Order: sequence, then structure tokens, then C-alpha cells
Amino acid sequence: MLNILILNGPNLNLLGTRQPEVYGTTTLDDIEVMCTKKAAGLGVTVTCRQSNHEGELIDWIHAARGVFDGIIINAGAYTHTSIAIMDAISSVEIPTLELHLSDIHAREEFRHVSYIGKVAFDAIMGHGAAGYPMAIERMVQRLAS
Repeated sequence: MLNILILNGPNLNLLGTRQPEVYGTTTLDDIEVMCTKKAAGLGVTVTCRQSNHEGELIDWIHAARGVFDGIIINAGAYTHTSIAIMDAISSVEIPTLELHLSDIHAREEFRHVSYIGKVAFDAIMGHGAAGYPMAIERMVQRLAS
């Protein structure tokens, strides 16, 4: 059975209340339930984790080697700043998909740069919470090919 790690970065623990006009009203707990249901329907497992700490995200990426078949990551603001997360993803050589609730290319100019995108095989953005099940489906397609 395929095993997928879903990582969420800083401030995503505030989903549902943080800038609902940008990120919607769905909570991270709601998203994790959606992900678990989608994964079960596809016959895969998912493990969801969130941290506001860059080093913890990096530790989880390192620990994923040999345990997870794919990583889906919404690195939040670290997308635009963390060469360290980019290097961690590149180092573990696990297929990684970049995910964002909003379309980062339609937002402020500083958000247009994605270090994660330089090492991810694909990106899903701008679909709100619905992007998470889409990302799981896309990851399963990638791992099955």
C-alpha cells in the first residue's frame, strides 16, 4: 500500500480563522479528514503533520526516506524563503508535490518565487481546501506510473 506524507507549514494551524477571504473557512482538521477519506478511497494511507518550525519540517522530510512513497507539502511562507527545505526534499529523493490553497502567482510579487517548486514534480494551487484531495490523487498517479 502506498504511504503518503502530507506536510503543512507555518500558520496553517490557523486555517478557518486566518484570512478567510484568502484561505477559506475550512480548518486544518477538516482538511485532514478530507485527506484521510480521499486516501482510503484510493487504497493508500496518508499521514498529516503541521509545524510552524522550519527545522521540524526538515526533520520530518529526512525521516520520510524509506517510510513514505511520496510527500505533499504546503510549506506556507517557507515556500518563498527556505532553501533548507528545498535541499531536504532534494536530498531524500522522494517524489514531492507542492501544494497551496491560494494561487501564489496571483498574489504579492514576493510570493511568486517558490524554492519548493524547483524540486517538486508538480504543483497544485488556487483550489482552496479542495486542492488537498486533488494532490493525493495526483501523487497516486505519479507513484503508479
